[in-house]
Amino acid sequence: MGNKTEKPWGGRFEKGTHPEMEKFSESLHFDKRLSSVDVRASIAHARMLGRQGIISKRDSAAIVRGLRKIDKEIKGEKFRYRPELEDIHMNIERRLVELIGSAGEKLHTGRSRNDQVATDLRLWLREKIDEIRSQISALTDALLDRAERHADTLMPGYTHMQRAQPVTFGHHLLAYAAMLERDDQRLAQCRERTNVLPLGAGALAGSTLPLNPASVAMELGFESVSDNSIDAVSDRDFAVEFIFAAALCQVHLSRMAEEFVLWTSSEFGFIELPENFMTGSSIMPQKRNPDSAELIRGKSGRMIGDLTAILTMLKGLPLAYNRDMQEDKEPVFDAADTLLSSLTIMTHLLRGLKVNKAVLKEALKNGYLEATDLAEYLVEKNMPFRQAHKTVGKLVQYATARGKKLGELSLQEYRDACDLFDNNLFDRLNMAKSIRRRKNHGGPGTVRQQIKKLRDRKIKK
Repeated sequence: MGNKTEKPWGGRFEKGTHPEMEKFSESLHFDKRLSSVDVRASIAHARMLGRQGIISKRDSAAIVRGLRKIDKEIKGEKFRYRPELEDIHMNIERRLVELIGSAGEKLHTGRSRNDQVATDLRLWLREKIDEIRSQISALTDALLDRAERHADTLMPGYTHMQRAQPVTFGHHLLAYAAMLERDDQRLAQCRERTNVLPLGAGALAGSTLPLNPASVAMELGFESVSDNSIDAVSDRDFAVEFIFAAALCQVHLSRMAEEFVLWTSSEFGFIELPENFMTGSSIMPQKRNPDSAELIRGKSGRMIGDLTAILTMLKGLPLAYNRDMQEDKEPVFDAADTLLSSLTIMTHLLRGLKVNKAVLKEALKNGYLEATDLAEYLVEKNMPFRQAHKTVGKLVQYATARGKKLGELSLQEYRDACDLFDNNLFDRLNMAKSIRRRKNHGGPGTVRQQIKKLRDRKIKK
């Protein structure tokens, strides 16, 4: 019992593959996404075989013509995928033989599906990284535009979800721009390590044929060729590294999304998200839910799952290639798709976001956010910081007990607490002036300088 469809590896076998094994082992339903890069890599390989005299130039040219026709069929959605052929590589090769005859059977000379799929995945991922970096750039632009518009919009800064010190809305957004810049750097570095050609490694031990992988690398835009043939086919570090970088970027988006969810609530009311990225309730007519932000937040879980899946798959594998490694592609595909869509949605949210300045201003009145400024005022008068901290802490306790804000206390009440206070202390309670005084590197008084630096660095890339 078994499927008697001829396999490229079937010479050693007497029986066909069991139907359940066919279904269990096929990867075509997800690896057909590699079809375009598989054709590109195969064209480069066929040309190399012809140049090296391993196959005739006539056969090489016929293979290239056949592959180009297949590429048109794929792009025109006319290519017939056959699951019984296991994967995209065998589907393309079988179609090539149908189109050009026995010359098509020479395409696989000097290569294995082991180095072929590693090459395809690197090609695909290289392009996807470029797409993701472009979208990160678009989101960063949205953040910088918003930060510039709200460079002077005061808001409470938080630690432990408690109001802490005054900052600006622009300063807060720039924290996410800094995260995205690191994400972009990680992806750029990942791309460098992805951009290494494994083709020529064969199954694991290279070939006795006079291959020229360097010429294939040049044609496909790879920076170098793998130095070790065993590592070439068994290495998935680049895939792990990509998923890690993607998952961390998604976590950054999740943190931003979480704040959007909080800030749109009635309890905060700091912002309003664009209506066409919100949804309603099937039972409560008044609801406008920030589902777009919640989905971005929720998808971080599946990204972390993708990273866990590929690391767990790799952790116990002996060298070189093992069929377990077929499980590398779905996490990579999912991570790339999820991150790209999340970046796109977040960019729309930033572009359409409305900031409720009046609500932010009102929120500054509670929480004694000026306390640290008062402590530093005393430090400037030569009081040790720990003593200043204690002094202002007692003032806050005093004001709280009387239901007063720090700005509502009289000079005499301040002087009763410490005789170093004088009339100019009230200037320290002005939060706009507090922001302007915070001009240390990276502080809220340097928002416009930070924006310029980030834009300048983007231009240089």
